[in-house]
Amino acid sequence: MQAVQLEKSINNSDWTNPDSSLIDVNDLPDIPGYHILVQPVFVKEKTKGGIIIPEKLKDDIAYLTTVGRVLKLGDLAYKDKEKFPSGPWCKKGDFILVRLYSGTRFKVHGNEFRILNDDQVEAVVEDPRGYSRA
Repeated sequence: MQAVQLEKSINNSDWTNPDSSLIDVNDLPDIPGYHILVQPVFVKEKTKGGIIIPEKLKDDIAYLTTVGRVLKLGDLAYKDKEKFPSGPWCKKGDFILVRLYSGTRFKVHGNEFRILNDDQVEAVVEDPRGYSRA
């Protein structure tokens, strides 16, 4: 049996879309304290090759993603000068890397979101399409 390297055959840009403009942030809950509201990258309906992605697979991809867009910051996020002496790690609109199981997950109108603590941000990335879970 021949081993296949999936990281070369499957690319996040085939099924993810960083554009979350379909979501109205006013429909989302206010985030109090030191929390951050993040939306995992949006999963496309079809791949570039025209393959329709089943709902179950889209849910699995969204659940396992480690990249998301910051939608809201709580009123106390990054205000602790001792913990964040150089300032905020991210801002609204940034794409961030987070740990796989971090945050509280919930759905609004079928879209998944996470509430994270401000210190759970691992990195800020320019374009999320090149990133995938190792």
